Amino acid sequence: MRPLVRGLLPLLVLVLAACNNDETPSFTQAEPGEALSAGNATVMKFDQNAFSMPAANLAPMRRLDFSVGNSFFRNPWVIAPSSTTARDGLGPLFNTNACQNCHIKDGRGHPPAEDAASAVSMLVRLSIPAGPEHAEVVRERGIAPEPSYGGQLQDMAVPGVAPEGKARLRYSTERVRFADGTEVELRKPEVELSELAYGEMHPDTLVSLRIAPQMIGLGLLEAIPEQALLANADPDDRNGDGISGRPNRVFDQTTRETVMGRFGWKAGQPSLNQQNADAFFNDMGLSTSLFSGNSCTERQTDCLAMPHGGEPEVSDNILAQVLFYTRNLGVPARRNVDDPQVLAGKTLFHRAGCQSCHVPQFTTAADAAEPELANQLIRPYTDLLLHDMGERLADHRPEFEASGREWRTPPLWGIGLTQTVSDHSQFLHDGRARNLLEAILWHGGEAEKARQVVLGFDQQERDALLSFLESL
Repeated sequence: MRPLVRGLLPLLVLVLAACNNDETPSFTQAEPGEALSAGNATVMKFDQNAFSMPAANLAPMRRLDFSVGNSFFRNPWVIAPSSTTARDGLGPLFNTNACQNCHIKDGRGHPPAEDAASAVSMLVRLSIPAGPEHAEVVRERGIAPEPSYGGQLQDMAVPGVAPEGKARLRYSTERVRFADGTEVELRKPEVELSELAYGEMHPDTLVSLRIAPQMIGLGLLEAIPEQALLANADPDDRNGDGISGRPNRVFDQTTRETVMGRFGWKAGQPSLNQQNADAFFNDMGLSTSLFSGNSCTERQTDCLAMPHGGEPEVSDNILAQVLFYTRNLGVPARRNVDDPQVLAGKTLFHRAGCQSCHVPQFTTAADAAEPELANQLIRPYTDLLLHDMGERLADHRPEFEASGREWRTPPLWGIGLTQTVSDHSQFLHDGRARNLLEAILWHGGEAEKARQVVLGFDQQERDALLSFLESL
């Protein structure tokens, strides 16, 4: 718990209750079952392995399937040809050789250190402004790829092929002042691409940094009924609250139709299986039945000439095992839900209006993909919709229907265990925020009103708000 004079806690709760209007609830006790963020799937694990546990309601035999999927998620793939035929075909260009390298301990990634040989758990997405000639590729991929380097910079390669380049970060800073005079320094990353092996990039190349997100509860997010998500959409802001969430509409490689997106920083993937297949293809250079061939561009002749590990390199059986694993990673229970400071912070969270985008709870569908995921009351604190987050967070890179200022609301469950699991506390899509308070202060656009409310909080209120977030 953050430092706070205990004698002031009852006073803070009373003050919050007095300040609230009828539309803002005051929380003086936890809701029934509030600690069980994932319903019956919630796990009671709070150490470094808290994000790597099977859902609590998986039967013993199903846990064996979970372990098999975990092995393919965790162990490295190798270059083809190899005697290890089930795991060969890596590259020729890639960012990592194992899923676990980006999603360390199934947690979130981080920006590279200054002396890092590769970015590892940070990706650099690339595209160019789309014209009429790109209509078909934009329909399927959501972007127009950079001609020489494709949709993602790959900074590793097999022997005989040059890595595409290196990404290094430098930071600019700005200071933000709270109403009580407290100042916070914020940092903004700027990427420098060097050692480009395949010529200069298109002069209008759009670049976006992406940190690997945490893996918990993904199957439960997939199991939220679409109509429940769309019920929170208000693209024209008809209720006048300044929040205009809307779904991204993306291409489903299986049905060959345009559907609602749920996964990725801009909700660019419609399903967990397609998200996994896309990561195999772009992050590790491995083909699947959803994405065949390789990610080499026409200008990368050495890459195109390299042997591969068969077609597909990731069999449907392996892809299904990884899908089962990623669907059933459990969500840790919340901590300290009855603590007065946490409850005071929850009231402040609602007073600022954060719950408008970070929607606290849903009930999963009765016909979920796995029986353990069905009919669960979950508390992910997301709406999975796109929101305009303002110019300061903009990457200016559209993805399907998402604009360069829009981002999907990330789930908050598990966020308080980030330091424990990942050994860092860097947040947002590019890891610019070094703690939760900085992450809040980067909010803008539709969240600007909430940010201004938080800027009016004093130290005691800020501590309470952070205690609530750290309990999630």
